[in-house]
Amino acid sequence: MELDWLLAPPLPDSLPRQRVLYLRLRDAILSGRLMPGTLLPASRSLAASLNIARNTVLFAYEQLSAEGCLISDRQGTRVASLPAMPMPPAAAGPAVAAGLQLSARALAACQSGPPGEIAALPFAPGTPDYAAFPFRTWRACLERAWRDAGWRQLGYAAHGGDPALRAALAAHLTTVRGLAVEPTQIVITSGTQAALDLCARLLADHGEIAWAENPGYLAARVALGLAGLRVHHVPVDAEGMAAGEDDWRDHPPRLIMVTPSHQYPTGRVLPLSRRLALIERARQAGAWIIEDDYDSEFRRAGPAPPALFGLQPDAPVVYIGTFSKTLYPGLRLGYLVLPHAIAADFARASVQAARLGQGIEQRALADFIERGHYTTHLRRMRARYAARQAALRAALKAEFGSDVALSGGEAGLHLAMWLPDTCSDQRVAQAAAVLGLGVRALSSYTRPPMRCNGLVLGYGNLAEGMLDEAVLRLGVAVRTATAPPPDTR
Repeated sequence: MELDWLLAPPLPDSLPRQRVLYLRLRDAILSGRLMPGTLLPASRSLAASLNIARNTVLFAYEQLSAEGCLISDRQGTRVASLPAMPMPPAAAGPAVAAGLQLSARALAACQSGPPGEIAALPFAPGTPDYAAFPFRTWRACLERAWRDAGWRQLGYAAHGGDPALRAALAAHLTTVRGLAVEPTQIVITSGTQAALDLCARLLADHGEIAWAENPGYLAARVALGLAGLRVHHVPVDAEGMAAGEDDWRDHPPRLIMVTPSHQYPTGRVLPLSRRLALIERARQAGAWIIEDDYDSEFRRAGPAPPALFGLQPDAPVVYIGTFSKTLYPGLRLGYLVLPHAIAADFARASVQAARLGQGIEQRALADFIERGHYTTHLRRMRARYAARQAALRAALKAEFGSDVALSGGEAGLHLAMWLPDTCSDQRVAQAAAVLGLGVRALSSYTRPPMRCNGLVLGYGNLAEGMLDEAVLRLGVAVRTATAPPPDTR
């Protein structure tokens, strides 16, 4: 049998000959060039014909035999009969592309989010002020965490997360947010998205209905949809989620995702009367409320509205918090606060659903909170963002007129700027992107039949030195999108 082609040029410089021989034999077997039952030369004979060491051939034969591609017995070494022979590599690509792809839920998720690179641009929503982060203080906490680290911090996290962080969070939420929380009720997660994913998988079964705000947080819809839930979009009005009787009757929920303290993206605040009514109707429907307490830390005036969690004893509410906006997104740490009735079981199940690490970061964050640095940082950033929002409002009024329609200023890191129907927010966002702005179209957060026409303007990363220039560019984008197309006659 002529097998000179097994080591014919070109040979990869980075691979030893025994590896090249193994790979070429395997490819020939899998592609059908060497048919099942083909008797290969003895190792000495093949080594001599290829002018290589016998050990090189033995390595390839032994590896392929271990993988089931060859059969060796007293009769010699033969090509094994494999269950299914794949197509040759040249023809495999188009066939795979035509027949195999991501699931429908995953493909829908791919269409939901904005490009990741816009986070660095002016007006990008949800981006904190990185320059104001207390690097030196945080580094000291990390150094202490590493100095005292043991095997627990280097392995997977315990049920619910690091005990020190859970205790520090419980004390913080009790003092700052007014929640009577115990450490055992807290489960640490890898951010808000991971928390939503856990809730969708552990609190509902495949095919059940989950409510999402419309317009609303795109990543929440993705998490609910990828968990196999049927997402029903509930409209948002001037006071937040506004579920009607037809929603409760025709789309009975198992999960209700809501951002009551600062609705994303409109910034509306859910009044107390609606909060109480939502809890009562959820009880009647046997539904869980997932409360994303988005941006409540950056309240402009007075205390934040009371959280749904804790408004009533044993309310069916799961509370979500994150450090992505208050510290930095790359920390990838958030948390869930659960009712006593399910806290222990949820923590045990969450370990099976997702292995949490970041033991050093968890211990450093616990230290950061316990020493009062977190409260100090929030107080400082609250004042910084309030001043930045005031400056942005003034600049927008100067550019677009005093009657420019803005909402969402009660808390958070963004404003919603509403546009007249004659100006498409999608066209403005496209024009703004060309000008280097990370503006988001409000309509991109909606699902039919809801219609919104406006812009989401993040100001967390909008330094004072770039504010005026960014607003001027935004004015150009709006005028460009509003102008009639040129006459080409």
